[in-house]
Amino acid sequence: MQAVADVPEVLEEYGELTRAVVSEYLRPREPLRHLYGLAADYPHRGGRMLRPSLCIATARVFGADIDVAVRVAAALELLHNAFLVHDDVEDESEERRGRPTLHAQHGVPIAVNVGDALALIALRALIDCRTRLGPRLGMLVLEETERMARESVEGQAIELGWREDNATELADEDYLKMVLKKTCWYSTIYPARAGALLGSGGERDLDRFVRFGFFLGAAFQIQDDILNLVGDSRKYGKEIDGDIREGKRTLMLIRLFTEAAAPEKRRLSELLAKPRCERRESDIAWVRSLMDHHECIEYSRRTGHALAGAAQAECERLYRHLPDSRDKRFIQALPLWVLERR
Repeated sequence: MQAVADVPEVLEEYGELTRAVVSEYLRPREPLRHLYGLAADYPHRGGRMLRPSLCIATARVFGADIDVAVRVAAALELLHNAFLVHDDVEDESEERRGRPTLHAQHGVPIAVNVGDALALIALRALIDCRTRLGPRLGMLVLEETERMARESVEGQAIELGWREDNATELADEDYLKMVLKKTCWYSTIYPARAGALLGSGGERDLDRFVRFGFFLGAAFQIQDDILNLVGDSRKYGKEIDGDIREGKRTLMLIRLFTEAAAPEKRRLSELLAKPRCERRESDIAWVRSLMDHHECIEYSRRTGHALAGAAQAECERLYRHLPDSRDKRFIQALPLWVLERR
């Protein structure tokens, strides 16, 4: 439990180091008003900094210098914010980190362009890393990043396709495959693989980190989906019940289609077929109450706990041969921490 209590301290420390490098790449310059000034908006709103912290901690566990690791972590954080800007447009989200989304404030065209700019700035940061890493290791990091980005956009396409096609015949396995691509690759698999790559100089078998990253990332995503329904809006940072409004096929919604009676399924399918703007508050409340009636949240919580347990077992297998350190304890504490987030 003490290790879990220390997680926020490590997140804060590594988060601040990452933000300092990110700020170097987001310095004010022209065109400021409609591009670079806005590119700094989401990064300056904060965030948990799980991704860069996991990257830095893993790199240090395997022997990398923190100055090198934080550069790659900063590139990842820049790319993460690019994804967030685009995700908010695609999901028609209204709130991000406690404030109106970028497209809600400045319009879709400007927001999309800002997201593109953040992705390019992340690429610039990765290119700059080659000076410190050398051509071989620098290229390996670039290739690893390209795979992560490709997996992520493929996962996003799967989720968007479900909403476009109003998919209702989905199973838990479908959800987990989507989450593997959309969430896990850039949230937990890539940070662990990139960190190990940096620490080993490119010699370590990176495929060993996929299972750990999948279990940890899936547990993280399920807890995030649960918080969207039951979280404290002041801490959560996005609109409560936003996933229902957006028609996202969360594990709770998939479970609801499995458990609901035929008339309920028909009404639910008809509701999800409507544009977001036509879903009334009473519709959202009905879906939410139906989830409670069929214990969909509790079912998802049990699934998240099982995945976190699997992540803990994989973590032990991966890191048990390494000497004790604060970074190792931080990584070992993450499976329980993702469940305790509020």
